[in-house]
Amino acid sequence: MKLPPFALPPATSRRDFLARAGTGFGALALADLLKNSALAAAVDDARSVAQPLAARVPPFAARAKSVIFLFMEGGPSHLDTFDPKPALGALAGKPIPASFRRVITAMGEFDSPILASRRQWKQHGQSGTWVSDWLPQIATCVDDIAVIRSCWADGINHSSGVCQMNTGSTLAGRPSLGAWASYGLGTENQNLPAFVVMQDNAASVINGARNWGGGFMPAVYQGTRIVAGSDPIPNLHPPDGVSAAAQRGKLNFLAQMNRAHAATREQSELEARIASYELAFRMQAEAPEAVDLSQESATTRQLYGLDEKDTAEFGRMCLMSRRLVERGVRFVQLYSGAGSKWDAHAKIEENHSKLCRSVDQPIAGLLRDLKARGLLESTLVIWGGEFGRTPQSEKGDGRDHNPTGFTMWMAGGGVRGGQTIGSTDEVGLHAVEDRLHVHDLHATILWLMGLDHMGLVYKYKGRPERPTINEGEVCRKIAGL
Repeated sequence: MKLPPFALPPATSRRDFLARAGTGFGALALADLLKNSALAAAVDDARSVAQPLAARVPPFAARAKSVIFLFMEGGPSHLDTFDPKPALGALAGKPIPASFRRVITAMGEFDSPILASRRQWKQHGQSGTWVSDWLPQIATCVDDIAVIRSCWADGINHSSGVCQMNTGSTLAGRPSLGAWASYGLGTENQNLPAFVVMQDNAASVINGARNWGGGFMPAVYQGTRIVAGSDPIPNLHPPDGVSAAAQRGKLNFLAQMNRAHAATREQSELEARIASYELAFRMQAEAPEAVDLSQESATTRQLYGLDEKDTAEFGRMCLMSRRLVERGVRFVQLYSGAGSKWDAHAKIEENHSKLCRSVDQPIAGLLRDLKARGLLESTLVIWGGEFGRTPQSEKGDGRDHNPTGFTMWMAGGGVRGGQTIGSTDEVGLHAVEDRLHVHDLHATILWLMGLDHMGLVYKYKGRPERPTINEGEVCRKIAGL
């Protein structure tokens, strides 16, 4: 249509608006509604508005179908959990030796004295993996876990660190890892979100929704946050007094009117609007059942620690994550210590004792439950935070941020358990052997899902964008190769 003089074209089409607004539900459901129509047949791109989240076969054999990322926000101390350093006891109260000082350092000042770990350490499982007494339940699962002691990152504060661990960049604006997974693989259940996020308290996770956002990709790929309580997905239930039959009738009537209007016009946006209503209707039927923990047995609830005050909240999240991946959700991310609660600049004994207690039983329960149900083989479980902690003390009884060497672990999803990969120096300040940057970790996670981090491309303003920003190498040791 010719525009009148001085008229400007719209900044975005209605199709783009539906794809980006409201978490992209308009675009999400269009695939199901149109899958047998002529319009769907004409779509030549599986990631288009017609089928943005259709399940896709990965480029090569996937070891993991889904991911559960256990994010300890604030930075857990590797030196007190999975990376024992006897030298800390011998050097306690002294400045860090000059031989460990490098140009790129952690945030702590070098004249701060070294802080000894007060933990008791034991080797566990047939593998003899070292775990501290803060995590006795997870310690029983080490033969299914690959501990990675040589992680490093670029962000020295929480905002940049959390941003990079989620998106690959210390600067905001890029898609999250979960969004890339959804973009690359779609979802196996069109009635549930492909990417779900939960947190253990009402505090705001640093950077908020940007951590699970779609960045420059359509909003359909971003995470959907589920909250605690009786209404996990807000605004999902129909109003009181409106039956399913009445709602179905309204949807049919609206669809009839919209299709009659669209019959003589080329307005596929109307089809997307119809689809958004259809998806919401389908979610009303399936989503409440997926997050209904009352269906679980007393034994299962006890396994996750739902019967104890300290573990109930994170236990519910872990159990819900199992129910979601069981139903085809692609990527689930759980935040422990939302609001940087793991950030122990002071009183690390009090801080980490409480937080380790809150996650130990639930995480061990998740691993055991997944394994018992045959789901661990296809579910990649990841544990870690944005960085670790320094060997030097802060405020006498705490530890500062340390992005230059820290620990994460992976289990299931094709990971060979019972191994320890990489190492830090004698005081745990720098990763020195088999160093794995965040980009390497992301490349490896995507590889386990059957995706090539350099082959997974999204064109943005004509530029080919990749999840690891054209960096990173896959660590095949994690899969035992």
